[in-house]
Amino acid sequence: MTRLGKPDYFLPTTKNAAARTYNYASSLNRLEHFEEVKSVLRKMVPVARRVLGECDRLTLKMRWTYAMALYGDDCATLDDLREAGETLESVVRVWTRVLGKAHPETPALQSTLAAAHKALAARAA
Repeated sequence: MTRLGKPDYFLPTTKNAAARTYNYASSLNRLEHFEEVKSVLRKMVPVARRVLGECDRLTLKMRWTYAMALYGDDCATLDDLREAGETLESVVRVWTRVLGKAHPETPALQSTLAAAHKALAARAA
């Protein structure tokens, strides 16, 4: 319990709060509300990295979703596309090291990275 008498899971620095934020951002991403996704995750990813750690699966999924919002937006700039690619490359590296190539979500992550590279190549051409 916190000093205000509320359970700890209401604090924004708990895994439960990070999971709620990820679920919210993921839903917004599926609805193609990319600006909202970017806004939410720009604030929460640093918190997740600090509280949960760089190698935590939830932190990695939040970064994955953020990158998808960056390159999925029709108004994405070249810098957004580069950031998406760099973020996904970093996520793939850590994901593979921590969870392994045999993890069931690894092919989807690699597919997302390929799509981000394709979007960057199309925009740069």
